[in-house]
Amino acid sequence: MIVLQPVTLEGHGVRLEPMEATHAGELRDAASDGNLWELWFTAVPEPEKVDAYIASALEGQKAGHMWPWVVREVTTGRIVGSTRYHDIVATIDRVEIGYTWYAKSWQRTHVNTACKLLLFQHAFDSLGCAVVGLRTDNFNFASQRAIERLGAKKDGVIRHHQARRDGSARDSMMYSVLMPEWPDVKRHLLLRLARHEDRM
Repeated sequence: MIVLQPVTLEGHGVRLEPMEATHAGELRDAASDGNLWELWFTAVPEPEKVDAYIASALEGQKAGHMWPWVVREVTTGRIVGSTRYHDIVATIDRVEIGYTWYAKSWQRTHVNTACKLLLFQHAFDSLGCAVVGLRTDNFNFASQRAIERLGAKKDGVIRHHQARRDGSARDSMMYSVLMPEWPDVKRHLLLRLARHEDRM
């Protein structure tokens, strides 16, 4: 059975730091880069709701079903987004990666690939997970393409599955990576990062 403990994950130009209330100001700045809360199908908090967003994440951590991080880009030292493990089912060695968002200026860069590599690596190599899941809104086409580029397999669609921030019901597109698939996914992500570094 997996056991989660506070941990900072770092590599490939990003550092995932356990989320704290003191990160509120920097998360507001990151969300304001592109007014990300205007995307109705995402979970990015409005500036005035960042404190509540952090509090809810930390309550989930205390309850044992969620583990949130802020994403710091190392070269600038700036927090550029957030991500977390969620829907943790320790008894069957399962976590999901989600609640992920990045400041607009850091989208389509190395940041997402680096974060996912660190999160998959920690889940499979350190925690001993059997599976890592990912899910996204049926209207979040950019997120679906990003998940598929990681090498995750599509499990299916759960209809009328979750409430969005505006109260409407979404269909959830479900993906996963199994432990036996991890070596190939890892190789793929490392190659993507190497190609990015070659272009710099």
